[in-house]
Amino acid sequence: MGFKKFTAFAVVSTMVFTLATANASAAPGEQPPQAKPEKKAALERLSKNSKGKEKVTWNKEKGAATFVAGKLSDKQAKTPADVKRIIEENKALFNLGSANSELSLISQEKDSLGFTMYKYQQVYQGVPVFGNELIVHTDKNGTTTSINGYYDPEVKTAGLNTKATLSLAQALNKAKVSEGVANVSKFDIQKGKLHVYETEKGDYRLVYVITLSTLEGKQPVYTDLFVDAHNGAIVHKIDKVNHAAATGTGTGVLGDTKTLNTDSYSSGYYLRDITKPMYSTGGKIETYTANYGTALPGTLLTDADNVWTDRAAVDAHYYAGKTYDYYYNKLGRNSFDNRGATMKSTVHYSRNYNNAFWNGTQMVYGDGDGRQFTSLSGALDVVAHEITHAVTERTAGLVYEYQPGALNESFSDVLGNLVENKNDPKWLLGEDVTTPGIAGDALRSMSNPNEYDQPDHMNEYRNLPNTREGDWGGVHINSGIPNKAFYNFVTTPGITKDNAGKIWYRALTQYLTSYSQFVDARNATIQAATDLFGANSTEATAVANAWTSVGVVANK
Repeated sequence: MGFKKFTAFAVVSTMVFTLATANASAAPGEQPPQAKPEKKAALERLSKNSKGKEKVTWNKEKGAATFVAGKLSDKQAKTPADVKRIIEENKALFNLGSANSELSLISQEKDSLGFTMYKYQQVYQGVPVFGNELIVHTDKNGTTTSINGYYDPEVKTAGLNTKATLSLAQALNKAKVSEGVANVSKFDIQKGKLHVYETEKGDYRLVYVITLSTLEGKQPVYTDLFVDAHNGAIVHKIDKVNHAAATGTGTGVLGDTKTLNTDSYSSGYYLRDITKPMYSTGGKIETYTANYGTALPGTLLTDADNVWTDRAAVDAHYYAGKTYDYYYNKLGRNSFDNRGATMKSTVHYSRNYNNAFWNGTQMVYGDGDGRQFTSLSGALDVVAHEITHAVTERTAGLVYEYQPGALNESFSDVLGNLVENKNDPKWLLGEDVTTPGIAGDALRSMSNPNEYDQPDHMNEYRNLPNTREGDWGGVHINSGIPNKAFYNFVTTPGITKDNAGKIWYRALTQYLTSYSQFVDARNATIQAATDLFGANSTEATAVANAWTSVGVVANK
């Protein structure tokens, strides 16, 4: 995840959905054919109660709704049990069998508007179904305003054996061997959990989703591997290393002077910020150096006189603080996990290392090569982009492939640019660290994605393979489409950057789920604008127009 430049891909297709699993394939807004009587009755009830103002989007292949808004019940919902009963009232829309046995509450959060979000994981015989979650929103009066997400009704007819043959330890070993890290002794993350997973061929497998993060192999590893719980085969892999660039070594960054928050001790100062609100629960912003090695987090940087000359470290530290401040002051979020977690950054990773990434626990920056990139920590939008990946990981969990991955990238681009807050009519990304010898160059442009070989409309959408060479189904390539939608929205007269950020953030944290598609982002941002500013507001209208302008539509 992060910044990566692609230049040699051709336009292949205009499909709205490209995720090869069955989760990904609904013609937006189209009602499923041959609707069962109970579904038809549910739609009629919803329309009558909502006086024709309901909104419904469908997953055509599964015949299940992905977004429903309107008057969903006459009953009030104050507890998860109440919410389950309201889901039961509307279960025909999702082809849901039983809310009590097929949905497990993941989280319950109340926001500053008085809305409560209930997030549910689909389960089959007690095992989570990967990528399928439903979110229910209730307002301050307990009225249910929307249900959205993905539920797969076909799981329960697949006859899957949910009793694992392999142990978790055996699956972990299979995953390590597959990644070439079987002999590695230190892992930042090594964990696994049973899931039901639908493969790209459309069959269902019981798998352990194994997460590995280590820097002791030949290259950084932060990966989810799907290990068949019966035969040990690697069914799928999602590369989660949040790369920020392609190659580089750089010095100095931009040479500007910054004021830093540091932490004093008896003989000097730590590059540690203890001034943020997160410190009340132990959270800090800390900056380390890997000393051109790969051990993390490395050595906490110190200085005798509090005058810091390590330019890469200065920027990493300062920009992490700026990103924290934006999220806390503008969006009310306390660090990437919203619980005040310590934000660690490590600079001088390896030698001539041309990337920056989030490894699941911290930020890591290479120095660039001075030709294609200078020090990667030298751009505020890059730092904020990568930290936003951590926010996404803790909220929507957008899977890093195909359209969910492109949304993952786009939300990081959007928040990265908003944190940077430059007066830049092109809305460029990474311009401060890209090709330092070429003025005006950048990684991407939100105003004109075509300038950097990205599509800016669904009629240019690129169907790419789910491989590294294929950009994991075009996660960086196709992010140009939602990026252009945001640009069109934020530059609409009457729209402020702060309000645009609030809408996109609310959509990300309150409405999107792991397999959300572009049409789901449309629905989510419109609903977020409606929550914040009203259904007939300038913001809600402008959001809808922005998505329509890039070919992402969802007509009833």
